[in-house]
Amino acid sequence: MAETTDISASTAPSDLIDHNLTDAAMDAGVLFEKKPARTPDGEIIPGLFNAWITLNNPTQFNSYTTEMVKSVILAFRAASNARDVVCVVFTGTGDRAFCTGGNTKEYAEYYAGNPQEYRQYMRLFNDMVSSILGCDKPVICRVNGMRIGGGQEIGMACDFTIAQDLANFGQAGPKHGSAAIGGSTDFLPLMIGAEQATVSGTLCEPFSAHKAYRLGIASGLVPALKVDGKFIANPMVINDRMLDEFGRIVHGEFKTGEERAAGKALFKQGQIDLSLLDEAVEAMCSKLLLTFPDCMTKSLEELRKPKLEAWNRNHEDSRAWLALNMMTEARAGFRAFNEGNRETGREIDFIELRKALACGTPWTRDLTESLMPGSKG
Repeated sequence: MAETTDISASTAPSDLIDHNLTDAAMDAGVLFEKKPARTPDGEIIPGLFNAWITLNNPTQFNSYTTEMVKSVILAFRAASNARDVVCVVFTGTGDRAFCTGGNTKEYAEYYAGNPQEYRQYMRLFNDMVSSILGCDKPVICRVNGMRIGGGQEIGMACDFTIAQDLANFGQAGPKHGSAAIGGSTDFLPLMIGAEQATVSGTLCEPFSAHKAYRLGIASGLVPALKVDGKFIANPMVINDRMLDEFGRIVHGEFKTGEERAAGKALFKQGQIDLSLLDEAVEAMCSKLLLTFPDCMTKSLEELRKPKLEAWNRNHEDSRAWLALNMMTEARAGFRAFNEGNRETGREIDFIELRKALACGTPWTRDLTESLMPGSKG
């Protein structure tokens, strides 16, 4: 009789990350809370709730670890299935960041150079995006701070975005060894057009919440800075609708020169208060409450189709490419960000890389080391 092997007993080293979802428990890095639903006039409705899913890793700008990704999937599934939940609010802890994407420390110290492991991680990431796009309830992204990189991607998977106006949006891809193919290259062309999508996805220059609102990836925008007890618009950006000398719209662009210095000085005089953001989110939840639930779900399914069609067409190919990229550019880029600092910078020496590749230099450990911030110090 042939011997059988018990494949349920793992023989993998104990220091490997478990990418299985079946036995996952909620990680402390993700909070799930059902808050009472309210009428438009603020009255609590017994027995009905809004599910708040909060990324709770503020010391690392709410970047998500592997365990946090699992928990986000579980939380969206729970919210989607809950009969008493009206809508979902997806946000982050604090006032500095909604999410800055994947946890760069984990990327640099575990996944860099391990494409087979990163491929499994990306399966979880893809499932996280799909869990947002497949949620049976409307999903509001409450942008309490930076929405950058993978944070931008999971934010755009949501149905609505309401932001405080000190927040920045944008991508990190080619600046840090990756490509924005975890959703942004699918969603951005649909939401803001091909040209602006290319600008964001390649140059990786952060832009203000005011510009995000103007471009159409935020449906609500509220001030968060209080100076002398009164809310004021973000003083670091041009808040008036105006044109520059070339006839370009500059509303929402960052100020420069003396105007920027004056904005910084005013910013330091104030304090951040997210009460208006919470009011705007509650108001949206109340509007969604006063609709037929099945009609709402069907409307969302249809309205999400352009995102879903692009996402489903590409995410498996993207997973394979991102895994292999962990052997070359991602390995260098994530390490540089993790090991660099304010003095040395957090980017590789791009010129030296391009010169080396132009000479046919292969991607070796020595090449990676020579590109690290401060390597020539």
